[in-house]
Amino acid sequence: MAINLKPLGDRVVVEPIEQEEMTASGIVLPETAKEKPQKGLVLAAGPGVRDDEGKRITLDVGVGDVVLFAKYAGTEFKVDGKKLLILKESDLLAIVETDEGKKKK
Repeated sequence: MAINLKPLGDRVVVEPIEQEEMTASGIVLPETAKEKPQKGLVLAAGPGVRDDEGKRITLDVGVGDVVLFAKYAGTEFKVDGKKLLILKESDLLAIVETDEGKKKK
């Protein structure tokens, strides 16, 4: 069963990007030694919040953006066996831009 998530307000759905299982020197990390991911792919974004005059303030991030987020931010849940997070836009720290992404714009 496919589930479509539509975040409300200034929330985003992020799929965490797990860190490598092996260090640069070739040491394999057990599951217990891995840090909680702080980087993820935005799968869905809400429409934004409304200001005092009722106008919509759009989000600075969109679907497909790779973002950095606070370590213990958001609410974790599973959909079809995938770990996902729902975060407020204020929990996002940065959008990760690559050289390839800059060339496309």
